[in-house]
Amino acid sequence: MIDWLDQAGVGAGPITQVVTLTGGTQNVLVKFTRDGHDYVLRRPPTNKRRNSDEAMRREARVLAALTGSTVPHPQLRASEEDESRFGDACFVMDAIDGFTATEEVPAHIVASREAQRRMGFDAVDALLGIQGIDPHTVGLPVRDHWIDSQVDRWASLYASHATHVGWSTDQLEGVDHVAEWLRSNTPETSRTGLVHGDFHFGNILFSRENGGLTAVIDWELASVGDPLLDLGHFLASYPVSNDPRTTGTAEPLTELPSRGELISRYIAHTGRNKTDVTWFRILACFRLAIIIEGSHARAIAGLVSAKTGERLHKAASYLMEQAVSLVLAEQTAGTVAQPITASTLPKGSHT
Repeated sequence: MIDWLDQAGVGAGPITQVVTLTGGTQNVLVKFTRDGHDYVLRRPPTNKRRNSDEAMRREARVLAALTGSTVPHPQLRASEEDESRFGDACFVMDAIDGFTATEEVPAHIVASREAQRRMGFDAVDALLGIQGIDPHTVGLPVRDHWIDSQVDRWASLYASHATHVGWSTDQLEGVDHVAEWLRSNTPETSRTGLVHGDFHFGNILFSRENGGLTAVIDWELASVGDPLLDLGHFLASYPVSNDPRTTGTAEPLTELPSRGELISRYIAHTGRNKTDVTWFRILACFRLAIIIEGSHARAIAGLVSAKTGERLHKAASYLMEQAVSLVLAEQTAGTVAQPITASTLPKGSHT
């Protein structure tokens, strides 16, 4: 691999300070130093999924396309698409200093209302930057009728988990009910742009000094679709202080902006409406629950640790419960497309 790094211009001389990074559940991350600069090698897990190598190739292409954009991201330094060379497709990127709030939060950030509010609003601003990327520059396929295919696509993935011995489709409650509501209430129009695909606090690096966003990481699920899906994901996983089932941050962050404030900030810059936001919140819960439940199925089959599988199953169950709750609220109240602004929301509310 040293010859490959040399050819790609990734430093020179010996490789030192090699450390395997923790915190991820899917891929291998190895931090190393070369020629006084810190890098990270990213490659698939030991027990690869069917699309693991393609996910690496896709992520490398997206990082390359983000070069020069306003979206904070790790700079791609080298990529190897042919898995025959090292056994996997892989890439090297710059190491970015910062903390992920799911793993640690510095004490002075926990004590600072200003820093916490900056974390929430910076995340939304990053979403605004992502949705502004021209999808044609990313090199990802653009699917016709993307929004119409979403529910069937993820419902099909859920059913496919049954190929893992010991797992059955009754593991998550409400899947069929949520799928039926989503199909019946699909927005008539949608927009096309870059979608991160897994946007939450665990995939954001924040400054240890002031809580500002330093990088959006983990782009392996990136695709071209409606950018509202990313907002839906962020809202679905957003920590709520009075709900013990949410495990969004390593330390309680009671001064984060409310979900309502985040929605207002996003809509004020994009012109989307509340009805569409709600639909995509429910789709995000549905989609993410199904993806996460795949790791539970793999754990039952002995391909992932039982501890990891159980933890992710609880997360998937919570997401599906959240989707069901939102659907029931919509069925009770009815839906009317309307703009939403900060002035229409209760101060400090978590919605």
